[in-house]
Amino acid sequence: MKKILFVVNVDWFFVSHRLPLALKAIEKGYEVHLSCALTDKKDYLEDIGLKVHPLNLSRSSVGLKGEIKTFFGIYNTLKEISPDIVHFVTIKPVLYGGLCTKFLNIDKKVFSISGLGFLFIKEGVKASFVRSIIKTIYRIVFSGNNTHIIVQNPDDKSLVNSITKAPTTLIRGSGVNLKEYKYFKENCENVKVTMACRLLKDKGVFEYIEAAKMIKQKFPMVEFGLYGDTDIYNPASLTNEEVDKIKKDKIVEIYGFNKYISKIFSDSNIIVLPSYREGLPKVLIEAAACGRAVVTTDVPGCRDAIEVERTGLLSKVKDPKSLAESIERLIQDNELRNSMGKAGRELAEQEFDINKVVEKHFEIYES
Repeated sequence: MKKILFVVNVDWFFVSHRLPLALKAIEKGYEVHLSCALTDKKDYLEDIGLKVHPLNLSRSSVGLKGEIKTFFGIYNTLKEISPDIVHFVTIKPVLYGGLCTKFLNIDKKVFSISGLGFLFIKEGVKASFVRSIIKTIYRIVFSGNNTHIIVQNPDDKSLVNSITKAPTTLIRGSGVNLKEYKYFKENCENVKVTMACRLLKDKGVFEYIEAAKMIKQKFPMVEFGLYGDTDIYNPASLTNEEVDKIKKDKIVEIYGFNKYISKIFSDSNIIVLPSYREGLPKVLIEAAACGRAVVTTDVPGCRDAIEVERTGLLSKVKDPKSLAESIERLIQDNELRNSMGKAGRELAEQEFDINKVVEKHFEIYES
């Protein structure tokens, strides 16, 4: 029985973005292992057949001692399991795991660059210095044989290709189960605009709030919703005080995390994500599957999740006025909104079907 090991940052991310890969591997007869930081998903993952290995990994910086502990945690797990295939996902597993494999004999190493993270958005001398260090480590990690890299958008592919000559495949996102995310005709009686994400500054939360303020001056009956929670491990997270202020202002209703996002989107008319940079945001894939028009920003990842003027509109990044203008255009044009929603569903069926995404991954695993 061949063994495959997934190394990711945290269990809930694996469940939301990579679980179908593990389920397919089990179906194909693999012994499937997962190493990650744990929240409350361990029992569930073990019940469906995964062998779970806790990893002391913090998604925020914890100092040199903590990072060394994470490195050796990954190393010891790799050495103990001795997988035939190892798939590293998210930045720390990719960097630390890739370095660990330099000292071990692994038949197949797969690295997923699912967005380049906070440091590739942040400006300033310190961020630029850290980026140069990370790129250098990437060069070391991606060198050698039996390595394959997966990226989610053309910009990240170009960056990776500037660093390494290792085989690189573009797979547009993590996929969506089209049986769970169905198309329903939208209700046009009162327009609902929805944003769903972790409550981070670089997701464009404040731009969304400002755009909603502008629009409500002209269209007071339009409803604006925001679904998601803060993320204390991310430096860009909103504070509790900032969330409380948004609630107090009552321009946008904050509902917190909701696992029934397909119903939320079906009950909405427009889905918005004014992010600063992404890999390829799953929320926009889900919006397309539900047949809803999208407004997002003209940045890597976001612009690659739509077909401009066919399934959605682009606005300028960090520009509430531009965002408001795009949303307003869709509020006023029911026909355009509906046509974009139907085209979005077609796009999801062609490009984002989870079965196609899983198939592409196993072509890489088994090549």
